[in-house]
Amino acid sequence: MASDRQDLSDRIALAIGHGVRRLSPLSGGCVSDVLRAELEDGAAPVVVKVADDAGGGLDIEGWMLRYLSDNSRLPVPGVLHVEAGLLVMEEIRAGGGGIAAACQEHAADLLADLHSVAWDAFGLERDTLIGGLHQPNPREASWRTFFRDHRLLYMADEAHRAGRLPTDVRRKVDTLAARLEEWIEEPDAPSLLHGDMWTGNVLCDGGRIAGFIDPAIYYGDAEIELAFSTLFGTFGEPFFRRYQDLRPLRPGFFEARRDLYNLYPLLVHVRLFGGSYVGSVSRTLDRFVG
Repeated sequence: MASDRQDLSDRIALAIGHGVRRLSPLSGGCVSDVLRAELEDGAAPVVVKVADDAGGGLDIEGWMLRYLSDNSRLPVPGVLHVEAGLLVMEEIRAGGGGIAAACQEHAADLLADLHSVAWDAFGLERDTLIGGLHQPNPREASWRTFFRDHRLLYMADEAHRAGRLPTDVRRKVDTLAARLEEWIEEPDAPSLLHGDMWTGNVLCDGGRIAGFIDPAIYYGDAEIELAFSTLFGTFGEPFFRRYQDLRPLRPGFFEARRDLYNLYPLLVHVRLFGGSYVGSVSRTLDRFVG
């Protein structure tokens, strides 16, 4: 173990040009180890992710962070070095505690600005990842088509293939997919999305957002991001009050589309974990298609 740590320290030093004084583990990391590296010569500490070169996807994560940095004003960690099995980032220091009202309001400002970044299609120039899972992003002119084929049906297939989504529930997804026009309209433009907007990826400090981490980016309907932010209680009334001052929501979001869009992250969780998430998917489907 000590030799492994020394090998990693040497690898980091070679990548960024600073010797490593100490490595300590951090929480998080669905498919990779996350560590804090204290550096020699008084250099600022960095955050390091390490994964299997063959399948860790850290090169994709680094690309996504750089894309956000280059194409938006969203605060994300600066990427110092990236390769398939190693990602070295600037450290974002955040305070403890929950996401207080002031932090939610700041998040609304930042996400409204992010969602104003548009593209000429739904999707992205390359596929990305969410929770370590492949996330396809082919260009589509229609949001309904993109959401149906590359989010809802794709992840339902993946969860079913993994033996975690029962066949009867999988069939209900098909039924819903054939009727999406009853609830989903085409947005005005594709919006750049962080894509994985849950509490663990939102770093606050002193009533302000310090940064967002672990993106799963693509261009889509901004509402799917807003929906995801409510799934695990990340944002609430302070966020939405401020966000709607900047980008008013279309009627029907809270009544229907929020739950409809949250089928995608729920299916991601079914694919990853199974268990109670299957019941959440089934109950949502029953609400829309019986």
